[in-house]
Amino acid sequence: MYAAWLAEEGYDVKLLDPVPAVLEHAAATAGPERSFETELGDARQLHEPDESAAAVLLLGPLYHLPDRDDRHQALLEARRVVRPNGLVAASGISRFAVLLDAMRMGRLDEAAVERTSQGSLATGRHDARLGFTTAYFHLPEELRDELVGAQLEGVQLKAIEGPGWLLLPGEPDPDHDMPVDAELVAAAARCAAVVETEPTLLGASAHLLAVGHRGEG
Repeated sequence: MYAAWLAEEGYDVKLLDPVPAVLEHAAATAGPERSFETELGDARQLHEPDESAAAVLLLGPLYHLPDRDDRHQALLEARRVVRPNGLVAASGISRFAVLLDAMRMGRLDEAAVERTSQGSLATGRHDARLGFTTAYFHLPEELRDELVGAQLEGVQLKAIEGPGWLLLPGEPDPDHDMPVDAELVAAAARCAAVVETEPTLLGASAHLLAVGHRGEG
């Protein structure tokens, strides 16, 4: 849980989520050296005062808000509450993640290709009936443009996993307890670090991170 990790690093953290069970699970990870505040809320309507946070992390709202207007409102709220020169970081799921994950899992048959090509690959919108949840999957440049459209400055994109995630095991098999290959994970992380800002490889990562700043005024 990022909130506990950031708190342990010495940051004053407030975790906001619209799902009570998520907040309960997060609170269970807290401790004397990693305490943080939790609040039930909506990224589109923050209760924080203007310019009150050094950084705002949107680690979920942008792909859980399928409508662009809702994502724009969440980014405007993040910009409102962050201080001048403060950081706004927003994660997104790559438009190509479903297609690549199906290939990684050995499930990319003709039906899956057709379904993906006509669905999330074409529109970005993912139907919860196909698994995961109702969501929006970004093209890399689209994620950048959404932050720029919210008047954030110096926006940079990074690939979180990089292309190496395609070599990692898929969903665990309940009949076979396969240990994670630590060396393979380390190699994938090294690969991600080398190419995390390479424009031609951004979409090959399952998740993206866009980072921008409010500016001085």
